[in-house]
Amino acid sequence: MDHQDAFLDSHQLEKQRGITIFSGLAHFEMNGDTYYWLDTPGHVDFSTEMERAVSMMDYAVLIISCAEGVQSHTETVWQLLKEYNVPVFIFLNKLDRLGADPERVLAQMRNRLSPDMLDLRSFQTECLFSEEEIEAIAERDEDLLERLFDGGFDEGLWIDSLREQVRQRQCFPVMAGVALEGRGIAEFLKVLALLSTTEYTVEASFSARCYQVRHDAQGQRICFLKLLSGSLRVKDELPDGQKVNELRQYHGDKFHPLESAQAGDIVGIPGLEGIRPGDTLGTDCKSVFHTEPMMAADVLWDEKAIPAFRMMQALRILEDEEPTLTVTEQRGHISVHVMGRIQLEVLKEQIASRFGYSVDFGPTHVLYKETIAAPSIGVGHYEPLRHYAECHVRLVPTAPGTGISFRSCCHVDTLALNWQRLIAGHVSEKQHKGVLTGAPLTDVCVELLTGRAHLKHTEGGDFRQATYRAIRNALMYADSVLLEPIAGFSLRAPADMYGSLAGALNRMQAEVDLPEYEDDTVILRGEAPYAIFAPWQEEFLSLTHGRGALRVWMSRYAPARDQAAIVEAAAYNPLADDTPDSVFCSHGAGFTVPWNEVRNYMHMSHEEFLEKNT
Repeated sequence: MDHQDAFLDSHQLEKQRGITIFSGLAHFEMNGDTYYWLDTPGHVDFSTEMERAVSMMDYAVLIISCAEGVQSHTETVWQLLKEYNVPVFIFLNKLDRLGADPERVLAQMRNRLSPDMLDLRSFQTECLFSEEEIEAIAERDEDLLERLFDGGFDEGLWIDSLREQVRQRQCFPVMAGVALEGRGIAEFLKVLALLSTTEYTVEASFSARCYQVRHDAQGQRICFLKLLSGSLRVKDELPDGQKVNELRQYHGDKFHPLESAQAGDIVGIPGLEGIRPGDTLGTDCKSVFHTEPMMAADVLWDEKAIPAFRMMQALRILEDEEPTLTVTEQRGHISVHVMGRIQLEVLKEQIASRFGYSVDFGPTHVLYKETIAAPSIGVGHYEPLRHYAECHVRLVPTAPGTGISFRSCCHVDTLALNWQRLIAGHVSEKQHKGVLTGAPLTDVCVELLTGRAHLKHTEGGDFRQATYRAIRNALMYADSVLLEPIAGFSLRAPADMYGSLAGALNRMQAEVDLPEYEDDTVILRGEAPYAIFAPWQEEFLSLTHGRGALRVWMSRYAPARDQAAIVEAAAYNPLADDTPDSVFCSHGAGFTVPWNEVRNYMHMSHEEFLEKNT
C-alpha cells in the first residue's frame, strides 16, 4: 500500500501519483564506509531521468516483486544496466503478498534477464555459503573449481572471487524479504557490503560528471556532481573557471554543508551556470545517453494572459532540469519532446505548481530527422562592412546513427589552422536543420573544402555566419531524405492470442521475429514504424485485458514511408528559417545574394570552384 510517505518520493507530484518521478539522493554509513543511494524512476515515461542516474552508479539494486514478477519495464531497466555495464544486486520484495512465488520469479529472471542469477537467500539464515552456493561460485573460477575438487574450500577465497564476479557482471546475487517490515534488509545490506568494492583515486587530478540539475524553492540552480577522481574544496575553481562557493551533501530534501569532497562522493553545488546533465569537468569524456523521446507535443495556453516569452522562460527552466524536453519555438508554436502521456500530465502539473501557468498540450506527433542521399556542395560568404569570411563545404552522407561529424580537406596554406578549428567548432555547436521539414540534420559529415579570411577584417563570428550559410546552401542543392523513428518492441501475451496479435502487427508493417513460447505465453519481438505503433500501445492493453506486457524502445531511424505526404503537410519554408543566402559587400555596403545565385558572386570563380570541389 502506498502511504505517500516514501522518504525519497518527497515531491508533491510523486506523493499524489505514488510513483518516483525525480531521482532522489540519500546517504548512509555502514562499517565505516559511506554509501550514496540514488532512487530512480520506474515508469517508462521517465526513463531519461533514470538513465542519467544509472550512468553514475557503481552498483545497482534491482527490486522485483515476488507477486508481479518480471515486468516489461524490468527488462528495459535491465538492458540499460547492461549498456552501462553496472553490476546488479537483486532483492525479491513482498514475500508476504498473496500469490508471492520467489521460485517462479527466480526462474523468470533466469529466463528473461540472465541465467547467471546467484541465489543467496540462504544468507538470511546461515553465516556461511551453502553447498550449492559454493559450487555455483566455483563454476565461474577455474582455480576455485580445482581447489574444490581437492576438498580445499576457503571462505575468504570464495568471497574474494565472488566479489570480482559480481563486479564483472558474471553473476547477480539474489536476496529476498519484505522491505516494508524490514525483513531481509539487514542480510541484504550485509551481502551488499561484503561483495561491493570501488576504486577511486583521491590523489589524481580533479574530474567530475553532472547527472542532475534542480532549482530550489528560491529558484537557485543546483548542479549535482559525482566526483570521479581527485578532491574538491569550497572556494576551489572548477576547470571551466567557475568558483565553488558551497558544497552540499544531500539526504532527501535536506542537506548539510561540506568543506570538501573526494572521489566517489556525490555533491550538490549551487550557483553553477552552463553545466548540464552529462557534462564532465576535468576530462574530455562526455556522456552520451541512449534514451531519447520519439514524440513531441505543442504547448497550448492563453497567450493574452501569459506572453510567449514568459512561457518560454518557464519551459527553459524545466528544460534545464530535463534536457530531452528540447523546447522549440517555430512559427509562433512552442513544442516539447516527451516520452509519453504520463510525462505530459506531470509536465502540466509542474508548470501550474511552479509558475502558476495553466497549460494544455496538443496531440503528440512523432519526431523526424533528416539526412542526405548523396554528396552536396555549398558555399557561405559573409562580408558586411569590415567583416569577411568565405567557407566552401561538401556534405557527405554517413552511416545511420553517426550524427554530425567534421573533416577538413583544406590545406593550412589556403586557410590557417586556427580558422579551420573555428569552423569545426561552428559545425558542432548547434543543431542544424534539414530543408524538408526543419527536422534535425543527422548522419552527415561536413567536409571543409576551402575557405578565405582577411588579415584585418575577419573575426571569429564571421566564420560562424559563413559556416552556417555554407551548410544550409549545400542542403538546398542536396537530395534530402526524411527519417522516421523505428520502435523496437517485445510483447508477452496469452498464447491463444497469437493470431490476432500477428494480424495487428502485420497491418502496422511491423517486422516480427519468430514467436517464442513460454508455458501458455507467446513472446513476440520486432520493429515497427513508431508513428503507427505508438497509438496501438493502449489498444494492446485492452486487447489482452491487462494480461499482456509490452516493452517499447527507440531502435533506429529509417527513411520515412510517406515522405512526400509528410513534407507537404509540414509546409516548411526553408528560406524562412536558417538562411542559405550570403552577404557580399559593394561600395562600402553589404547586400544579400539569394542562395541560388551565390556561386556567381563568389570571390573564387564558378569554374574554379567546380574544378576544385568536384
